[in-house]
Amino acid sequence: MGDVLAILCSGQGGQHAGMFDMIADCPEALPVFDEAAAVLGEDPRVFVKQSDTDKIYSNRNGQILCCTMALSLSAVLRKHLSGQRILYAGYSVGELSAWGLAGCLTSVQVLELAARRAELMDAVSPKEAGLAGVAGLSRHIIDEISQKAQVSIAISNTDESVVLGGTNEGLDKAVALALSAGAGTARRLKVAVPSHTPLLRGAVAPLLEYILSLHPVPPRAGARLISGLDGEPVFQIEDGAQRLARQVATTVQWDACMEACLEAGAHSILELGPGAALARMAHAGILKESRVRAAEDFHSLSGLVAWLDEKI
Repeated sequence: MGDVLAILCSGQGGQHAGMFDMIADCPEALPVFDEAAAVLGEDPRVFVKQSDTDKIYSNRNGQILCCTMALSLSAVLRKHLSGQRILYAGYSVGELSAWGLAGCLTSVQVLELAARRAELMDAVSPKEAGLAGVAGLSRHIIDEISQKAQVSIAISNTDESVVLGGTNEGLDKAVALALSAGAGTARRLKVAVPSHTPLLRGAVAPLLEYILSLHPVPPRAGARLISGLDGEPVFQIEDGAQRLARQVATTVQWDACMEACLEAGAHSILELGPGAALARMAHAGILKESRVRAAEDFHSLSGLVAWLDEKI
């Protein structure tokens, strides 16, 4: 593919009060903020400033906020991205944003899908469950810990870095076992749903039905959309919809998505946020030779735009 810009859409975990500050007054972002307000029930710019942490991190609110961030920032940057070949990949709920940015869904459809996805996940999720991050152990040790603690690998970041999903009891046991085994990191995450594990399989069929009811279309010319399920491009939209629905109850292969960026010849990598976790992983991993930045690395929109314009 060659000379490609990879845009990474963040998942939950990086929401914060200032997440929209850079683009809060940009006219290009206002339609997205208005659409998000209708789904969220409040202007997202106000919501993140006035709500407590628990509300910002709740599953439904968090999914809507993450999609709002990607959609609104992309709207602001659209003219600076015109004419470029772009690969889109999304981490967990970020994959919904990637569908919107690739032209498969409208922004309001993405936001409504985020809300519906969260509702379906919450409806089938067991109580007292969530996610934990583990890094710094070989995969065979992580697999052994997962089996002993009866938890699942929810997201595969690298061979030595994963997100685990399961009950609180299982996750606490997994964290303790990982620390005992010498893990560099092992901690619970601010997520109360065991996303991307078999515990949510009951959400898959109704989610697929909802996705298909939106009548998504194939990615627009010049855009490549990568499935988080396996890192493969989406060509047939019904197949892509099935993979997007299955993703809520199946391991996300983020390492395969990064391989796809490398194989596509991505010359620059931009994470839209909130947060910069994906950019850090890309820079530390197989994409370390690419130009990697997160939108939140920049103190101003002009700095981000200057970086983008350098790549054209």
